[in-house]
Amino acid sequence: MSNTPLRLSILDQSPVRQGGTARQAILETIELAQLADRLGYTRYWVSEHHNTPTLAGSTPEVLMAHLAGITQRIRVGSGGVMLPHYSALKVAENFRMLETLFPGRIDLGIGRAPGSDRLTASVLNPANSFTESDFIEQLMDLSRYLTDTAEPDTIQEKVKATPLATTVPEPWILSSSGQSGLFAAYLGMAFSFAHFINPVGGPQMVRMYQDRFKPSEHLQKPLANVAIFVLCAETEEKARQLHQSLAVQMLRLEQGQRTQMPPYEEIKDYQYSAAEQERLAYNWQRIISGTPSQLKEQITDLAQQYGVEEVVAVTITYDFADRLRSYELLAEAFALTPAAEPVAVR
Repeated sequence: MSNTPLRLSILDQSPVRQGGTARQAILETIELAQLADRLGYTRYWVSEHHNTPTLAGSTPEVLMAHLAGITQRIRVGSGGVMLPHYSALKVAENFRMLETLFPGRIDLGIGRAPGSDRLTASVLNPANSFTESDFIEQLMDLSRYLTDTAEPDTIQEKVKATPLATTVPEPWILSSSGQSGLFAAYLGMAFSFAHFINPVGGPQMVRMYQDRFKPSEHLQKPLANVAIFVLCAETEEKARQLHQSLAVQMLRLEQGQRTQMPPYEEIKDYQYSAAEQERLAYNWQRIISGTPSQLKEQITDLAQQYGVEEVVAVTITYDFADRLRSYELLAEAFALTPAAEPVAVR
């Protein structure tokens, strides 16, 4: 790592809180994006999930248009668009339009996972084979559409992604495995590792991406970050309660329970089986929590382990006020300040 101040960003999955509605979740996403813009966060990414009643975000490109319009400086992106569901041309057009509307502020985060179950994925794209080779071909097509480059005798010689913007959305490949990191390195794209999904082996995967990176029209040098669940509170006890509620929610989702985040009072006395305790211990690794000073140390250590200068915080709580406060405390701990102009980090 260099001496550059650590950047903080946000990934928002638009969680539907217990007793809440999908509209309420989206309104909370809007409020949080405006807060993040004022506080000085670098990016605000929104996710794509389908057939998932606990998460309201299904169309990041639509939500991004609104979020970019009601913020001033923060970069707005997808975390991410699940490319196998779609045509590479249409994804390129959606994001070139966003870049035309908000030049220099748009991130195109690309994922390979279904963002749901395989049945839903097959409905979104009946031709989806889920093969690695198809995904690589889509990534290469997307890169050519975004940069107006074409190999001889390819479709990109005849078909261009419009509008023909003078700037290009910044492409990121999002992954919880090393394989997509290799794709990002080969294509010269940025790479985001999802520690909040897989807490094992991430630093090695990011180093592999950095070592094998090839400069491209997108980037001249590797650019990576790491995303992790973050829960910040004024006291250690409050942070512990938030941590336990989130870990239990992860466990319930693994067990097929499509329920919203529980309040701490609902789960504090539950007796877990040995198998559940083992899963809770694993899920505990996907979360960092504590007071502002504790989190500043933990997040700085995480960034050093990964060799990155940016950490993406994913915060889900039962009470929306706790979620807002967590991001406020985190910004205070790192002395974030809003940029005078739209954020550029290349």
